[in-house]
Amino acid sequence: MTVYKKHVKVLSEEGKVSYADITEDVKKAIAESQIENGICVVVTPHTTCSVFFEEYAHDINAAGDEFLQEDLNTVLEKIIPDHVSAETYVYPGEKHYEAVESWPNADEYLPNGDRTALWNGDAHLKATLIGSSTVFEVDNNKLAVGSTGYVYFADFDRTRARERKCSIIVMG
Repeated sequence: MTVYKKHVKVLSEEGKVSYADITEDVKKAIAESQIENGICVVVTPHTTCSVFFEEYAHDINAAGDEFLQEDLNTVLEKIIPDHVSAETYVYPGEKHYEAVESWPNADEYLPNGDRTALWNGDAHLKATLIGSSTVFEVDNNKLAVGSTGYVYFADFDRTRARERKCSIIVMG
């Protein structure tokens, strides 16, 4: 069996759920792998991010999200409300704050000691619900999906902009 692995970097935005269409990255990785038949796994190591498969919606809202992404945000907000206060969720607790404050790069997570920067319990729960990976069939060295099927990377953490990543692993 042959295994091919490629990393993709994705930029997220502060203040909104960030979506990235990574379909072309996945197709390119499959082509580069030269694997004719097998599977392709797309996975993120981040606990507030997800990888999912959805139809390309064509229509875009004022925030730049496709209509299905806007609908996903609306549905997830009903199930898992945004983390807007210390009372919204029990996470993060005092021990978690203390752990983060002890990190050498704590200021990245708590700018100027601002504990509200860790109010992303909703992002963790949304990512858990959607999942951190998706598996696809590789057929004749191509991503075996329909013409409207696209692969998306989502970062549900709205607390700050940052560079994220995912791995594309092709096996066959």
